[in-house]
Amino acid sequence: MSWVGSSAVEIAEAVRRGKVTAPVVVAEHLDAIAERDGRVGAFRVVLAERALAEARTLQERGDLSGLPLAGVPVAIKDNVAVRGETSRNGSSATPDVPADEDHPVVARLRAAGAVVVGITNVPELCLAGFSDSAYGVTRNPWDPSRTPGGSSGGSAAAVAAGMVPLAHGTDGLGSLRIPAACCGLLSIKPGHGLVPAPERDWYGMSENGPLATTVADLALALAVMADDMSLATPGESETLGVGHAIDDYPGGLTLSEPLRLRVAVAPMPLPPGLSVDAEFQRAVTGAAEALGAAGHTVVDHPERMSLRVGAAAVATWFACARGDAEGLDPRGLERRTRSLARMGRLLAGFGADGATGRDRWRAYGADQWFGNADVLVTPTLAAVPPPAERWGRRGLLANVRVNLAYAPATAAWNMAGWPAMNVPYGRHSNGTPIGVQLVAAPGGEAQLLALAGQLETARPWPRHAPLT
Repeated sequence: MSWVGSSAVEIAEAVRRGKVTAPVVVAEHLDAIAERDGRVGAFRVVLAERALAEARTLQERGDLSGLPLAGVPVAIKDNVAVRGETSRNGSSATPDVPADEDHPVVARLRAAGAVVVGITNVPELCLAGFSDSAYGVTRNPWDPSRTPGGSSGGSAAAVAAGMVPLAHGTDGLGSLRIPAACCGLLSIKPGHGLVPAPERDWYGMSENGPLATTVADLALALAVMADDMSLATPGESETLGVGHAIDDYPGGLTLSEPLRLRVAVAPMPLPPGLSVDAEFQRAVTGAAEALGAAGHTVVDHPERMSLRVGAAAVATWFACARGDAEGLDPRGLERRTRSLARMGRLLAGFGADGATGRDRWRAYGADQWFGNADVLVTPTLAAVPPPAERWGRRGLLANVRVNLAYAPATAAWNMAGWPAMNVPYGRHSNGTPIGVQLVAAPGGEAQLLALAGQLETARPWPRHAPLT
């Protein structure tokens, strides 16, 4: 039996119980990476020898039977520190210097028994909803002609192609939820302060989080990243995770009592001038109906966000580009990066860096627009994934136009600092997955995971793309 394609929960339980060893699991996944990644381009670097050595050391740990992620292969996005490896952030202009220490999230994954098998590709400085860079073009396992999204596109592609059961990503303006929607995965952007943030936190908007194929895996990975195992048991009436007895971890979602929430459905939440694919809107409505059938109160949310929110998000994007490009040799940067940073500097000269809009949205605007619901359901994307091309070699207008046309629905919740996640819900007529976005007020991660578990039961999704 091969463990490639198994969930993280299944792998960890098997390693803890001695049904398989961590070195065997890791070796099988490294073989899968060698076989599949040539078609996908998910990894910037594969740490084969180091991962096998790490797995052998793990196997000898005296606490192996208590590790929640025992022997689980994971991939790390190329914008956080991995001890002994370089973090290039998708750019040849960044320092080629190995990190002295793991980022706290990487350290927590390793402490929980996960084995880092590689570092995944991102767009330069994580500034776009694609994953092309000087290190190659990452492709969507569901349709290699299309992007897997970004900026955590390499991580999403690795999970969707079955090369790892879990991957790390970051989300500054949607960079976990966008690729999860493109690739048919679950992801969650935690609320501000729950998980240690990336070093470059984009004005407090960027968060570390996981990508997975099952709700049980996602909840467990988030709990480890947050160093709070109660997150693996979301809500007061659900069991979804390790609880107090890791060896008895059942996986899945079991409701002992009905969970009743007020769910607002917003198929078209975007500011005027932006549209959402009709099939994506129907998926949002269908997901809301499924939650209504599960016993929740579903209400319409017909109001669109104001243009001011959209303008603040775009200005913030340019400001982040300006900040991240500062100090780097512009001759080593791609055309897209230079143009985004240039626009950020221009707007900063007029005091138009998005700060006022961000502050107003986070202070009261998001709460007012959200209303009295517990959870909001919206599209994650507005259009199907664009072609997988070298977008970094194009200029400002091409990149802004495509990014805003297909992925404008996520940034508002980064500016608010609220938790939000993507849940797969059906397939588009072109064959690519559809994702719906669930949003909750601060502290609502458990609610999101519980609802995702109910959608997983109501309409299960294929966990991996059928690579040919």
